[in-house]
Amino acid sequence: MNLLITGGAGFIGSHVVRLFVKNYPNYHIYNLDLLTYAGNLENLKDIENQPNYTFIQGDIANEGFINGLFEKHKFERIIHLAAESHVDRSINDPLAFVKTNIMGTVILLNAFKMLWLDNYTDKLFYHISTDEVYGSLGDSGFFTEDTSYDPNSPYSASKAGSDHFVRAYGETYGLPYIITNCSNNYGPNQFPEKLIPLFINNIIHNKPLPVYGDGNYTRDWLFVIDHARAIDIAFHEGKLGETYNIGGFNEWKNIDLVKLLCAQMDIELQREKGTSEKLITFVKDRPGHDLRYAIDPSKIKNELGWTPSLTFEEGLEKTIRWYLDNEEWLNNVTSGDYQNYYQKQYN
Repeated sequence: MNLLITGGAGFIGSHVVRLFVKNYPNYHIYNLDLLTYAGNLENLKDIENQPNYTFIQGDIANEGFINGLFEKHKFERIIHLAAESHVDRSINDPLAFVKTNIMGTVILLNAFKMLWLDNYTDKLFYHISTDEVYGSLGDSGFFTEDTSYDPNSPYSASKAGSDHFVRAYGETYGLPYIITNCSNNYGPNQFPEKLIPLFINNIIHNKPLPVYGDGNYTRDWLFVIDHARAIDIAFHEGKLGETYNIGGFNEWKNIDLVKLLCAQMDIELQREKGTSEKLITFVKDRPGHDLRYAIDPSKIKNELGWTPSLTFEEGLEKTIRWYLDNEEWLNNVTSGDYQNYYQKQYN
């Protein structure tokens, strides 16, 4: 099988690429990534020379390039992870999110459709999305696969648009697809603009921990390796035309999460109890901030047998330990030196 994974040098994508390269030697994994600020080939140093792995640098929004790539490699299946994903960046530059998340997805769909010309036996377009497309919850209730879309940020609107196009291609052209919507991911290799790695890095350097509003925004947290496992199961066992929500059974208010993180960092860094918590700084809320996300993952649990392997406390401890043990990776990312790795490795 020639399998294309888009965004495979990013946070979630790199864990998915690694899992598939190691577990499926009979698949050839093509990792397509533009290597923007969040794409980091250092994430994949351990598998970059495997015989069933090929990296390709390129833009999913470049139609001519994508069409040529599909014609050359005859991709039979796709796991589509490439996306602009940071809400704050989407507020500052919505068009970049429209270009990558909507136009890029449609260009991939068109290339897949034109290549196979309705001969879709054993083919799959697997689209990775987010729980943010569902909007915001109150104090109770959960997102299910039947929850109506109600996006509140340019980021979530662009992901909702891409989801709709995937389903539309399924209905209109018979294109075989699966969609999964996941909750907040955390774990090793995450770019330190997201909450957990940002705060780990700030605590290491005794910098303020900026918490939006009153800190009572609630999120469901999913360990990234558990997410990669879920993608593996959905890819191989999921039913075509279905959506599966992937959540971690882990709801946390931001302020409670940050306090737990501070306590664990004090232990790891052998600092006096309460030292890191003093760095918490409440800042002005961002526009359109969703109050609460919470996923009901019963469908993927009951139909495909997936459940998270770790509690949040266990996953957070592993995550902290990874960042502390990989100080060079963190320094390279925060300094920008990681962007030189492609030039060094691929000349």
